[in-house]
Amino acid sequence: MNKDQIGLIEEIRKAEIQLSERWINYWHEYSHFHTWQFWVVLGMLILPLIALFLFIDRRKVFQLGFYGYGVHVFFAMTDSFATTRGWWTYPYKLLPGIPANLALDSSFVPVIYIFLYQYTLNKSKNYYLWLLVLSLVLAFFLKPLLLGIGLFRFGGKENFMLLFYGYITVGLISRWITDFFIFLTKSNKGSLYHK
Repeated sequence: MNKDQIGLIEEIRKAEIQLSERWINYWHEYSHFHTWQFWVVLGMLILPLIALFLFIDRRKVFQLGFYGYGVHVFFAMTDSFATTRGWWTYPYKLLPGIPANLALDSSFVPVIYIFLYQYTLNKSKNYYLWLLVLSLVLAFFLKPLLLGIGLFRFGGKENFMLLFYGYITVGLISRWITDFFIFLTKSNKGSLYHK
């Protein structure tokens, strides 16, 4: 690395430390344990995980879990990208140093998608049609609700269509990757590595 690059990296690192400290101060002032918003966000993390534990189809737990993990990863990446670009933000967080919403990215949304996927598998329903319905509900009902109670905030002009496209994309990619790995598993039955 040259001197200019090292200087710029150091400048960015210091700015990130300052931003992190500002989020910690903000969290202590507005998003701490004594706010009702903290408890709602905590509920959005814990309650879906309890529901998942109770109602997941254990016969398909690895397939559902793999799919749900894909939803989590792609939703978290999308959310993180959007929050760092300033497209939206989450004013109330469980932990102050996390750029996006841990409860939505790691529990609430992935669990809803897992239950959708489980329903379409077990009832032989059209996944793509139900994904469309779920994406409409999440983008045009859930996000406006979160916006209305102050748990979500756009950074500029409100764009629920962008959210809708994001929900659709996450669902498609997660499904296609899951299908691809199922295909690999089935096509690998004669391999020496398959037991």
